[in-house]
Amino acid sequence: MSVDFALVSNTRPTTPTLTRILADAAEPASPELRKRVLDSRAWRTDYAALLAKLTSATAYSAVAHAVAAAGLASARRNMVWIEEAREKPLCEVTLGRRLAWQPRTATVTGATQPAAQLRVPYRGRELGGSELLDQLDTWVSRGIAEPSFREAIARVAAHPHWLSVPGRRIALLGAGAELSPLAPLSAWGADVLAVDVAGRDVWLRIAEIARNGAGIVRWPLRPDGTPGLDVTTDLDELATWIRTEAADSALVLGMYAYADRGTHVRVTMAIDLLATYLSSLDPKTALAYLATPTDAFVVPPAVVGAGRTAWRERGRVGYLDSVGRWVSRGTLFRPSYTTVHTDGTGLADILVPQQGPSYALAKRLQRWRGVIAECAGHPVSFNVAPASWTRSVTRNRALAAAYRGAHHFNVEVFEPETCRVLMAALLVHDLNYGTVSRPHPEALFSDQALHGGLWRTAYEPKSALAFAALLGTLDRSVGR
Repeated sequence: MSVDFALVSNTRPTTPTLTRILADAAEPASPELRKRVLDSRAWRTDYAALLAKLTSATAYSAVAHAVAAAGLASARRNMVWIEEAREKPLCEVTLGRRLAWQPRTATVTGATQPAAQLRVPYRGRELGGSELLDQLDTWVSRGIAEPSFREAIARVAAHPHWLSVPGRRIALLGAGAELSPLAPLSAWGADVLAVDVAGRDVWLRIAEIARNGAGIVRWPLRPDGTPGLDVTTDLDELATWIRTEAADSALVLGMYAYADRGTHVRVTMAIDLLATYLSSLDPKTALAYLATPTDAFVVPPAVVGAGRTAWRERGRVGYLDSVGRWVSRGTLFRPSYTTVHTDGTGLADILVPQQGPSYALAKRLQRWRGVIAECAGHPVSFNVAPASWTRSVTRNRALAAAYRGAHHFNVEVFEPETCRVLMAALLVHDLNYGTVSRPHPEALFSDQALHGGLWRTAYEPKSALAFAALLGTLDRSVGR
């Protein structure tokens, strides 16, 4: 059994399916945009602008809900469930069936005491108390984080009993991922269900984190005792295991898994089936995701104003970037937020075409699920994580160079250990503090954002990416 793309001439191509999903999602917003998607002849370069255009339309509640529903419905129709050499659309799949085998459970109880306060590793130090609050203020004043991010982290610091997330059991899909909150949650004494694919290295790391933590970590075992389940092929078994292990606790289902190319979409849709199933069993089930910073977002008027102010106040640099715009025929150093919606919101377009359409659509499918789930009354934690020095970044030479040069544009790239703790703290906040009133559905992502400065910079970030990469290469050559 597996979740996959439909079979076409003995292959399973991603482009036809992803194109149909984006076109169907665009239909409620703009039939003309749908046509542009279907007429694209350069999908791998066109998709970013098309997805950004669709994002801009979702600044309004009715459109946002309709787009999310249409996009997810299309994915369910166009992706398939393969079983015994037969395939059927995901919309016809029902989980919770009788199983040929059922996973067993390994349990590790941490040997340490739960952390007494929130402490954040940052540039070789552990920040807590007033030092942490001062750093939060610095990030906000520099435009690295939104004020609501500062308020959320400060609340967690003021309520350390929140850290263990009492009364909840947190299922982490992709528990061994670099930005997974497994380590901080374990250190804080949380009750965790760890799910990841089989693999000696990943499970040695998970087991070590569990032993060195202060909470309880459980994970599934196959019949031969091997740890790990693949959500794309073991979905029924995983659904049953999580449902059983959640017991009477309030369940949190967190999506932290990452995969290359089309596999990321397959994983995302498998987890979407799982989230839908578990939420239907218990409406109190909470969903948790991380939003990538390299996407397009509807941002509030205050952010738009900050970007425009940064453009006006860039001083003598303005003469240099005007030359760059002229030489590049307008592709370099474009001002941020040249177009504003009628409600004052704007589009922060940070979609990077080099990441590929599979990654972008996988992350968008997750966002659509978040919008639909919150609209249905389920608790949802969906926070924007900053650019971070993860392994996937350091493997991409061009992106790594751009990250090294980002500081020239007042953009901060975070170390993974800092990002992990801050994102875990936001999850803790969202689960303990409860729901908030939002002006429109897309505010689910703009609230509490730690965007690293990408939203408040003077320039449209993509228009400065190539120059940032050049500066980053020069910085490296001189040892900075």
